[in-house]
Amino acid sequence: MKLKMSYVFPLGLFLALFLDGSLSYVASDTLFNTQVEIESRFILLWLVLAICFVPDLAHPYFWATFAGLVFDSYYTSILGIMTVILPLVVYLTKETMAFFKTSFWVVCLMYFIDVTVVSLGFYLFNNLIGFTAGSQADYILKVLWPTLTYNMVCFLFLYWPLKELFTRVK
Repeated sequence: MKLKMSYVFPLGLFLALFLDGSLSYVASDTLFNTQVEIESRFILLWLVLAICFVPDLAHPYFWATFAGLVFDSYYTSILGIMTVILPLVVYLTKETMAFFKTSFWVVCLMYFIDVTVVSLGFYLFNNLIGFTAGSQADYILKVLWPTLTYNMVCFLFLYWPLKELFTRVK
């Protein structure tokens, strides 16, 4: 039986959503303490790799909006942050990748930029509505850099298996 991307992509997106929350819960003592706050971005990894390796992916903006809505309603209870940021990042990734040949380093840099955009978007929005009172320097040192480091290490481990999955399943 040959798998189709129309089945694999939504299943992987759901799994990424689940992993973002469950890993944060299970490892909360390590990921969230007085020194650091690390945000897992597996949903973003799934979307970025899908865009890079499946350029004809059906309805990526719908899936990004849907995933953002589910993420917002389940994890943040503030509708709108990820619902807006994820489709924006999908758009930026699609437009940027049109100028580059897909390679490990290009995808790595694109993911690095996307994690930065999502994390900064989260911070700016939460700062705007008064949900955060920390300084920008504290945010960069305690949240952004640890988040980037964690997600880039996850990228290094998951890039090749997910690339293989996306290239085999069409």
